[in-house]
Amino acid sequence: MESKPKLLEQVRIVARARHLSHKTEDVYHNFIKRYILFHDKRHPKEMSAEEITAFLTHLAVHEKVSASTQNQAFFALLFLYRDVLKITLPHIEGVIRAKRPEHLPTVFTQSEAKAILANLSGVPFLVANLLYGAGLRLTEALHLRVKDIDFEMSQIIVRDGKGAKDRVTLLPESLREPLEQQLAKVRFIHTQDLRRGFGEVWLPFALAKKYPNAGKEWKWQYIFPSTKLSPTREDGVVRRHYTSDSTIQKAVKDAMKHAEINKHGNCHTFRHSFATHLLENHYDIRTVQELLGHKSVKTTQIYTHVIKIGGQGVKSPIDI
Repeated sequence: MESKPKLLEQVRIVARARHLSHKTEDVYHNFIKRYILFHDKRHPKEMSAEEITAFLTHLAVHEKVSASTQNQAFFALLFLYRDVLKITLPHIEGVIRAKRPEHLPTVFTQSEAKAILANLSGVPFLVANLLYGAGLRLTEALHLRVKDIDFEMSQIIVRDGKGAKDRVTLLPESLREPLEQQLAKVRFIHTQDLRRGFGEVWLPFALAKKYPNAGKEWKWQYIFPSTKLSPTREDGVVRRHYTSDSTIQKAVKDAMKHAEINKHGNCHTFRHSFATHLLENHYDIRTVQELLGHKSVKTTQIYTHVIKIGGQGVKSPIDI
């Protein structure tokens, strides 16, 4: 008789059954572990709202975490009780909330963005162009598969984006030829993998059970595959996964340094720049909202504050 998995192992099992991303799984696992250690390794079944409140308050008051980090911790514990332990929690009250800073997003000017892109090459160049040219998040770009690029309709289908939503965004005309060249390289790699007995990619939502051979089909291959084969964390099967996000992040940081861009920017800054520059060019905010995949237009409206020149668009008296 097999023994029941330990609690933290159950967390990973349920996370994968719920199709949570690897990053979310790791974040939830770490916060749940910290919660248990904070309360001297007591089992969560023995604790409830009072202990949750104490832990979340500790994060804000003593560890000085950001509001978003405190929210991650809360959702991790909600996942633990609701989805893993099947316990309905009472209303959580009395938590001292971490202060949410009101920061405007960093945005590259068009000349800055082009200067950074000019210092990139290969896969990082293509990925960064998709972030700036199509408003993709880094993970969305790296998760793209062959079937997600529609050259005829000049569009990119983002599958299972933030909030588990699909959306459609534009395919920049200038990226058509580079992407076709990238796909030709990927097809060669895929053919070689198949000859060696590999060539399978990970399929989401248990599609591998429904379509056993789909993982080796061309349309399911990643557009930006990893340079090496490696075992999949879920089942140990050796597959070719997508390029690591750290590879792209490092390349962009190096390109910013060479371009002498001193802003506190990163890969996500390209997405902010995409939205801001579209609004500067007088595209409708609802259109920009749809391209970005924002649930509420209020989220998109933050970029309207960025495009105001100087203090709310006011011209200094010494410049009049």
